[in-house]
Amino acid sequence: MQFEEFKQRRQALAAQMGQGIALIPTAPEATRNRDSHYPYRFDSYFYYLTGFDEPEAVLLLIAGEQTKSILFCRDKHLEREIWDGFRHGPAGAQEKFGFDEAYSIDELDQRIAELLANQPSLHFSLGADAGWDKRVTGWLKELSAQARSGIAAPAAIQDVRRLIDEMRLIKSPAELEIMRKAAQITVQAHQRAMRATQPGMMEYEIEAEVLHEFMRHGSRAPAYTSIVAGGANACVLHYISNQDQLKSGDLLLIDAGCELSGYAADITRTFPVNGKFSAVQKDVYELVLAAQAAAIAEVRPGQHWNAAHEAALNILVQGFIDFGLCQGSLEGVLESGDYRRFYMHRTGHWLGLDVHDAGEYKNAAENWRPLMPGMVLTVEPGCYIRPADDVPEAFWNIGIRIEDNAVVTTQGCDILTSGAPKTVQEIESWMAGHE
Repeated sequence: MQFEEFKQRRQALAAQMGQGIALIPTAPEATRNRDSHYPYRFDSYFYYLTGFDEPEAVLLLIAGEQTKSILFCRDKHLEREIWDGFRHGPAGAQEKFGFDEAYSIDELDQRIAELLANQPSLHFSLGADAGWDKRVTGWLKELSAQARSGIAAPAAIQDVRRLIDEMRLIKSPAELEIMRKAAQITVQAHQRAMRATQPGMMEYEIEAEVLHEFMRHGSRAPAYTSIVAGGANACVLHYISNQDQLKSGDLLLIDAGCELSGYAADITRTFPVNGKFSAVQKDVYELVLAAQAAAIAEVRPGQHWNAAHEAALNILVQGFIDFGLCQGSLEGVLESGDYRRFYMHRTGHWLGLDVHDAGEYKNAAENWRPLMPGMVLTVEPGCYIRPADDVPEAFWNIGIRIEDNAVVTTQGCDILTSGAPKTVQEIESWMAGHE
């Protein structure tokens, strides 16, 4: 992605702010144990505006007659670079990333009072990080104490993330290009996992196949902890232990997506461990597949966000009634909520720099948001049938979810993840070794 795009985002945010100053810190490094850290991952809001991926960095954006962007980051430090790797340093970061000014992060406390003084508003996300809340509150108290000297603290604090959320909802062509690549890598990982699966293998062995495919194509990490859930584990929505043995006759649900240049893919596929659906498994699978098709048909410009969920829900609930899992009419089961035993989540979420990406699902009037070209979302209906006295035993421990990534276009939507086998015929053929 060209750094000019990040600069344009900063200018767009400043225009929304009017007058004031925004403070957006990146994420801190996280200790794993003793002197070992987790792999570093930047804050998505900070990265969206800067493209800068080093820790210990803060963006200050001053809006007014002239917009000014200021980065505080780590100094160049030869010894630390020998141990930990390259650092841009303030001068290098200013030149490469297009900031108006850049300083050492060690100078933030020294310079912040002058930058905050007499600004009409501070745009900062209170509540996002307790440490930063305390630090910002301290700065504001110091400024307030100087009121008799004619120095005023910002009169209002506004949540800067709300403004950035709206910007992040519509993906640029450059963002969509990255997301298409992430989707394609993830498609290949699911294809690899299907073909590798055999009865007797462990869930973590299949997870390893997925991660191998991510990394060999340039993704350095999954976008979230992969779910590799065989049999009854597929009925646990966020199952991540991935430690059980796969058994012939069971289904395997894999919910996994790679992260590429910060952007997430998110695919779920469910398939038989032995490569062949049983009759009941096939019936339930094709119900979920039909629900997904109905949902995807509702993803188009001008249609409201919840239309896809409503379409999927109607298909699923009628199927639950037909299978004898729910009793009564479609309207009655929808009203009573009895279907939630078998389908307890919504049908999708926004997708982008975060796997559950930024952006509200309703507008200011509390109506469902209409879809617009450039929005990216998942479509993921499911069915999870746990053993119970009133559930026929043939349905026990069938957990199925089918998830794809869709970008809203001017005409409808484009499925970024369509290459992962999805129909019963496609899955069985792929697992048998046929293209």
